[in-house]
Amino acid sequence: MAKQQKTRKIPMRRCIVSQEMVPKKDLVRIVKTKEDEIFIDPTGKQNGRGAYIALEPELALQAKKQRTFDKVFSMKINDEFYDELYNYVDHQKARKELL
Repeated sequence: MAKQQKTRKIPMRRCIVSQEMVPKKDLVRIVKTKEDEIFIDPTGKQNGRGAYIALEPELALQAKKQRTFDKVFSMKINDEFYDELYNYVDHQKARKELL
């Protein structure tokens, strides 16, 4: 009798730009610390309030245009952060396509 393969549950998170549920590994986490620092969290384990965005460069551009993270974290976020986010997302998507 063959042992039945246990299907692993895939952790899902909501992309705050598209509002779609996406597997966590296809998202990047943005963190706001108690000190009001905002940064990209590639590990997904940093302390602070997290919000997720899918690894789609268009969504990063949309987030910048709509100031999505300003609204989510209730604070003014500079354009450099959004530019860094776009570059990160673009790079990660390119890496994923190579694999």
